[in-house]
Amino acid sequence: MPDIDVLIRRWQAGDEYAAEALYNQHRDLIFRLAYGLLGEPADAEEVAQDVLAYALTHIARYDPQRGSFVTWLHTITVSRCRDRQRRRRLPSLSLTAWLQRGGTLPDPPLNPEHHMILQETRSDVWKAVQALSPLLREAIVLRCWAGHSYREMAEILGCPLRTAQSRVRLAYQRLRAALAPANSTNPE
Repeated sequence: MPDIDVLIRRWQAGDEYAAEALYNQHRDLIFRLAYGLLGEPADAEEVAQDVLAYALTHIARYDPQRGSFVTWLHTITVSRCRDRQRRRRLPSLSLTAWLQRGGTLPDPPLNPEHHMILQETRSDVWKAVQALSPLLREAIVLRCWAGHSYREMAEILGCPLRTAQSRVRLAYQRLRAALAPANSTNPE
């Protein structure tokens, strides 16, 4: 098996066999780390695939001066596992799922107060989405409801990739800001 640095240089030069070799060489290592952090094989598999896909598509961001390739992969893995755990702890419904259901949720069982809070939250989220500028609303709906990648969004919206990413980030920021007062008044 070629040296990792050789494989990285070959992949950066466009050699897809080198990318496959890097993936295969690190897949089990990343899975084991993710499994150790998450404790769920399905989650660990998803994180491992996400980490390796990210690392290979962003190989230009790897800086050997800052650490080894494995260290870089582990940093990404820990970050993705933290994100996964955060999503587990927060009872939430993704904007995608909410919009796919037409902006409505099934009633929670036997808790009228919880039902009222959910109805208010649904209404607040829908109003906040509708209050976004058309460009930001398009971006958040394409990303969260339609599930498009940023590259697909850029093509659909006729803008650069970074603009599509920025619009989604701005939409999330505006939604958080618009919903923050509503969230602080709801008892948890």
